[in-house]
Amino acid sequence: MTQIRIEPLTAAAFAPFGQVLTPRATPDRMINAGRCERHHALATVERGGGEAIISIFRSDPVSLPYDCTLLERHPLGSQAFMPLGADPWLSVVAPDLDGQPGPLRAFLVPTGTGVNLNANVWHGVLTPLDRAADFLVVDREGAGTNLQEITIPAVRIIA
Repeated sequence: MTQIRIEPLTAAAFAPFGQVLTPRATPDRMINAGRCERHHALATVERGGGEAIISIFRSDPVSLPYDCTLLERHPLGSQAFMPLGADPWLSVVAPDLDGQPGPLRAFLVPTGTGVNLNANVWHGVLTPLDRAADFLVVDREGAGTNLQEITIPAVRIIA
């Protein structure tokens, strides 16, 4: 069985797969009479001709070590995940290699941070650690097939 270690999440390490959703060191501007920082356009919603929709997903937790066996991708649009709770979670991703997932990487996403996955990036299912979690999800709805799932030989993810 292949085994991979969880990596810390950085914008540079995650860049091949999408964007990290967290406030910048300095806001782009102040709004609401100076009471609110705006960290503008942290990511772009790829819609591939569809509409951008907002949903809430509730996911069961996993514990480490975790054996990842299911990946999916969305070829027509991006998909953003922002946790609504205070717990860290895992983002398991892989590049697309001619319609198949490449080598998996697992990132520990810290508290209060989300990710926006680019269109066509293979990724594991939502993986909160140790307790169920809710996520605000922004993705695409519309014509065309925008979900592909694949079962893979187990990849063990360890701390």
